[in-house]
Amino acid sequence: MARKPNYQFERMERDRQKAIKTAEKASAKREQRERDRAESETNSAGPGDPSAGEN
Repeated sequence: MARKPNYQFERMERDRQKAIKTAEKASAKREQRERDRAESETNSAGPGDPSAGEN
């Protein structure tokens, strides 16, 4: 015999899983953006640049 469907619970579970996935993607994008920003800051200080601290 098949189980009785619980549409409300199933919908809540789908929404919960979707929210988790969305949050993980947003976190990964934020971390990548921070990494790129830090990398561009270190690369922007070229040779002979006084802000690089290499005199």
